[in-house]
Amino acid sequence: MAPKAAPASPDPAGAGHAGDDGRALSAEQHAEYVRLRRAAAVRHRGLRRVGASLLLLAALLLAPLAVVADWVDDTVSDTGRYVKTVAPLASDPAVQDVLIDRLTDRVVRNVDVAAVTAALGRQLQEAGASPRVVAGADALTEPLRSAVRSTVDRTVTGVITSEAFQQAWEGANRGAHAAVLRMLTGEGGGAVRAEGANVQLDVGAVVDQVEQRLVDAGFGKAAAIPESDRTITLFRAEELSRAQDAMRVLDVVGLWVPVVTVLLAALAVWTAPSHRLMLMITATGTGVMMVLLLVALAVARRVYLDSVPPSVLPPDAAATIYDTFLRFLHNRAVTLLVVSVITALTAYLYGPGRLARAVLGTWGRGTRAAGGALERAGVRTGAPGRRLAHRLGWTTAGVVTAGVLALLLWNDPTPGVVALVLCVMLAALIALAVLAAATGPAAGQAPLGGEAPSGGPGGEPPEGGPGPEPPKGRPDGEPPNAGPGGRPPQGGPGGEPPQGGSAEPSGSGPGKLT
Repeated sequence: MAPKAAPASPDPAGAGHAGDDGRALSAEQHAEYVRLRRAAAVRHRGLRRVGASLLLLAALLLAPLAVVADWVDDTVSDTGRYVKTVAPLASDPAVQDVLIDRLTDRVVRNVDVAAVTAALGRQLQEAGASPRVVAGADALTEPLRSAVRSTVDRTVTGVITSEAFQQAWEGANRGAHAAVLRMLTGEGGGAVRAEGANVQLDVGAVVDQVEQRLVDAGFGKAAAIPESDRTITLFRAEELSRAQDAMRVLDVVGLWVPVVTVLLAALAVWTAPSHRLMLMITATGTGVMMVLLLVALAVARRVYLDSVPPSVLPPDAAATIYDTFLRFLHNRAVTLLVVSVITALTAYLYGPGRLARAVLGTWGRGTRAAGGALERAGVRTGAPGRRLAHRLGWTTAGVVTAGVLALLLWNDPTPGVVALVLCVMLAALIALAVLAAATGPAAGQAPLGGEAPSGGPGGEPPEGGPGPEPPKGRPDGEPPNAGPGGRPPQGGPGGEPPQGGSAEPSGSGPGKLT
């Protein structure tokens, strides 16, 4: 005879809970089940925190390397970017002064002023001039040298400071960079190319022209010039293969290191139990790494300037060259720093912090005041404004995301571009918040000031209409003036705000996502 089933536990704490086999659990069994579930949840969250921390650490360590690798790859492998980098040097006064002085010195050294004055003395002596006149010819050496230098300096200055020199500077750098790039990558053709460790000059086009002219002149055997004679080995570079290998590695690193860094950061945010908190930590860490990169660039600049002797390059020209070559890298680090700050602040403001609530409260009061001013001026957004107010959190996040993407996708943004994007983003947030606050009263709702939407003066019912019914009790036991869920209504009688309160709608600031 089978034993009788145990009666259900009289403890109401275990009522209504069933196990996997459908039988009711006792209070002790249910408590044990809840304890095990919580322990498993704690272990799971701990593993997620550890995994997210490791992913974040890898992303932060790779962040400076990703920025530098992307900049080097763009500068080395892109001729247009390289020319854009070095182009300002031709118009910089410090660099122009160095070029003028060196070119002038070289030209003056090639002019033998002493030989000119000696020849002049011999000519005067042969012409029968007096000894005093002949001796005076030697005294002309220094004045003549000074005059030559002045003339050469004036001429060279006119050339270096002209627009034609800047165009020639860009053309020369473009041609040289393209030739070196073709030699390192073996792409794009060109007269200079690399074959193993040999750098060869392809004279095929010249050979074809000479061959055709010889054939036209009656030398038919000239058409049999072998192909091997169409190249000339200029020099042998033992390190060329290493340079080509380094170029291939740079292509891979410059492309994939930034991609891997972004993926690691995204996985860290996705893996963490609190996405908002991890996003704020990731943005803060990235900002710190960009600050460290900027500090490293400043230290490297000081080291570079100290290592260049003034006799080789003046300090102002050396500083200009360093700043010009690294300005795009500096701008990228500053842009990522600004993006990190924006992201971290946005993530913090969507959180429960006291300062975040205070900032959003101040923002909301200001935008609601501006919206009320628009309402009093007769400008009301109506139903679209109420829909915007209901989704203002998501709209704010969309505007911030659009601003961040604009900075990231902008081609080498300058500090002016960063400031412009920030101003536009802030103006858009203010405009959306004000429009969301200028909705006006909804249908059947009393407008600001407490006037009833219909009825006679003083809030009395219209003529012939029923009077106001007395409040009745609610079946759920709530007080008669309670709103949905037992909360008191937002407004007082007639749609007016309660004393000391406000009839302004909530959520008009960049509030939390709903």
